[in-house]
Amino acid sequence: MSIQRQTLREQIEAEIMNRVSAGDFGMGDSINEVALSVELGVSRTPLREALISLSQQGVISRVSGKGFRWAPIGAQDFQEAVQIIAALESLALTLTPAEYLAKIAPQLVEQAREFTASVSSAQEIHDHDDAFHSLLTSGSPNKRLAEGIASYKLALRRYERLYVGNTDLMERAAAEHETISEALQAGDVPAAIEALKDNWNNSVPRIISALRGSVPVRG
Repeated sequence: MSIQRQTLREQIEAEIMNRVSAGDFGMGDSINEVALSVELGVSRTPLREALISLSQQGVISRVSGKGFRWAPIGAQDFQEAVQIIAALESLALTLTPAEYLAKIAPQLVEQAREFTASVSSAQEIHDHDDAFHSLLTSGSPNKRLAEGIASYKLALRRYERLYVGNTDLMERAAAEHETISEALQAGDVPAAIEALKDNWNNSVPRIISALRGSVPVRG
């Protein structure tokens, strides 16, 4: 792997999550730290630091005396994470100055309308969704809140990889993005917040349905 920016631990985390998103690891399987460190070309110490960080985010689980294991995919886990992200992003909008929201609203509308037209690959879908939500919450003055949102979104990557590629579902998500951005353009922040919550909460049955059709899912 190529370490180009941020700390070594962060780069290892990013590489691991890229592989999780690509489906390279079996959820619930044990992690062989020696083999993984060789595969990534890094020493055991920063790898373990990255694994500990990812365990705190729910991507992997830590078993006392037995090391680490890829966290099983669970419907309840996903739903709880989504509920937290929806609340955190809603708070970010609440804290954002109204003039800033008015300024970015036209950009959000444009991004939302481009979303459906650019679903030719999973990466494009991720990029569009990340760009929309990143811009949406970019005006929040609370930096720790932004860090919390980023952390929970990282943990959701393993679920999203099973969801992307369904054009019908992505078009519904794009329509929800339009509702959010159009509410902001109209100056109705409470309506935008409710639409944002709907966008996240509606993703739960969509992705759980996709999960059940692809892999065994815990309750």
